Formats: sequence, structure tokens, C-alpha cells
Amino acid sequence: MRKVVIIGAGHVGSHCGYTLAHSGITDEIVLVDVDKDKAYAQALDIADSVSFCERETVVRSGDYKDCEDAAIVVIAIGEARKPGQTRLDMLGRSVEMLKELLAQLSPYKISGIVVTITNPADIVADFVRKGLGLKRNKVFGTGTLLDTARLIRTLSEESGVSRHSIQAFSLGEHGDSSMIPFSTVTIGGIPFDEYNISKEKVLEATRQIGMTIIEGKKSTEFGIGRALTEMAACILRDEKKIMPASVLLQGEYGQYDVHCGVPCLIGKNGIEKIIELPLTEEEQEMLNRSCEIIKQHIETASQD
Repeated sequence: MRKVVIIGAGHVGSHCGYTLAHSGITDEIVLVDVDKDKAYAQALDIADSVSFCERETVVRSGDYKDCEDAAIVVIAIGEARKPGQTRLDMLGRSVEMLKELLAQLSPYKISGIVVTITNPADIVADFVRKGLGLKRNKVFGTGTLLDTARLIRTLSEESGVSRHSIQAFSLGEHGDSSMIPFSTVTIGGIPFDEYNISKEKVLEATRQIGMTIIEGKKSTEFGIGRALTEMAACILRDEKKIMPASVLLQGEYGQYDVHCGVPCLIGKNGIEKIIELPLTEEEQEMLNRSCEIIKQHIETASQD
């Protein structure tokens, strides 16, 4: 059964539910939240919208036991990032909430794939994987998938070329230390360096877009909702697409014991292969620095 449980029925969780419902890729969507009335109301609202869809999807509220037979469990708990606040600033409160969540999930056996959205994304993915005791292919975060969407949009705007003709990835932290391996970027099949586009401008825009949205409307929701749906489609349909995810690295890119955003082949078994792009020496150093920041905060999370 293509059942998806979304834990957290706030801005992000509800928009993930809405986008999933309208994609037609699921049979059932269950919203779970500590605020049961909110989860119930969000589920009703989304369920109303399904009346206009070609495919009928069951949308309801539920509880943690629903995770046992879910194909995908999405963890979207957390508080909204405030203007001027980095994702790493959210670590303390996120860890508190995750400890409570893991305690609630402990009686149940989760057999499906767990995808985390909660910020700071990479540290949370690591914390949840350890807490659930599952293999790295089954617990991972959306990581730099949304960063990559922002990167492709920026490159399209700067080059005048359709997004569908651009191949590019954002790597590293889903945050201010993310990096772009420009040596692997192609626009219409042509290497990035053959375009007169500023690398610094593209990197800054990719990193800053999230905060610009938060300053303007207090939260991000549509982009991550669609990003999660694309990732869920890869799993439920076994699409074998390559997209970034925050996965545990064990030697890939020269990194060990750290979650960070890298391109992955995603299918019914979750992360089925990690794709190692050929980085330049400078790009590898940038990725190393980003991973070091993530590692430092993983250690902090383990001490909290």
C-alpha cells in the first residue's frame, strides 16, 4: 500500500500532504501531530481539495502506530525559522522535539523509508537514523534537494535557458556552507564556464533565497512540499532518479560518519547508490569545510 505518514502538521507538513495528495502517487496520507485537533483540521482541509483531483487519495489524521505499515514516514516537526536565524541556530529546540518523538515511536517497528525535513536538515537526519537504529539507505533527509531547485532556477534566470536543460547539484550542508561543483554544471549540454555568469552571484543567491522567503512571508512551504513529493515518487514508483539527499557518508567524497547533501540514486529501497561527482581540488575543499561544520553540530546534538 502506498501509504505516507507525515509527522508534523504545520506549514511544511501540511503543504507536503497537499502536494502529495494532488500528485496522485499515494493511496493514503496520514497527518500526525502532538496537536491532534490541528492534524485533524489540516487533514480535512486537504481531503476537501482531493474532490477536484483525478485520483482519489485518502487523507486523514492518525497516530504514531500508523508508521508501522507506512511505505514512507516523513518527519516534519519543528519550529519555523525566524528572520536572521540560521538553520543551525534551530538545533537545540529541534533535538528536544526529536527526543520526544523518538520516545513516541519506540514501541513501533518502522519497515518503510524515513525521510526527514526538520532543520538543521543534515544533523537531524543523522540524529533520527541513530535513534531509530536503521540502515543509512532507509533514513535520510531532503538535504540539498531544495537548494538544488533554487540553484537551477537561478541558473535559468541568469542564462535564459529552460530549467529542464540544466544539469546542476548543490552539495554539502542544507545551509550557509552549501557548495556548488560548478565544474560539473552544464547548461544545455554546455559547460558552465562557457557562460558569462558569476559563480559568486549564483552561490550567494542559492544560499540566500530561503531567508529572503522567510523575511517576506515568515516560512517556506511550497518548494519543500514539491521537493518531498518528487523524492516520494522516486521511492513509491521505484523511479531510480538521481537527486540530492542528506545521506550518511562512509568513505564517499573522502568523508566518514557525516550526513550531507550529495546526489543519490533513489528507488524503492531508498538510497540505492551514492553518486560521486568528479570534484576539483578547490571544490573538494569547500565540501570538506561544509562537512566539518555538520560534524561539529552532530557532536553537539549527541551531547544535548
